[in-house]
Amino acid sequence: MAHFVLPASVTVAEAGEVVRQALGALRAAPTAQLWEVDAAALRDFDSACLALLLELRRQAGDRALRVLSAPPRLAHLATAYGLDFALGEAAAAPPGPELHS
Repeated sequence: MAHFVLPASVTVAEAGEVVRQALGALRAAPTAQLWEVDAAALRDFDSACLALLLELRRQAGDRALRVLSAPPRLAHLATAYGLDFALGEAAAAPPGPELHS
């Protein structure tokens, strides 16, 4: 299993760097059949966070991608964009600060 922890903020300003870091960490375990992304620290995010998760899912290929502790507002954003699948088996986190879009 490969594991990556999202930072507290994933907005359009940070997304490019975060996706590079995530792919580096997840690809460091080339035989892993599961990529886990821990979103517990995520507090400030916009639709760029969904784009990041979609890119990770695309790069995962045949591997499973699991998002842990996704904030409820991220799930609502995914639903609004019709991208629920981007969160996969996401487990909800306690309510947090408001979403910035």
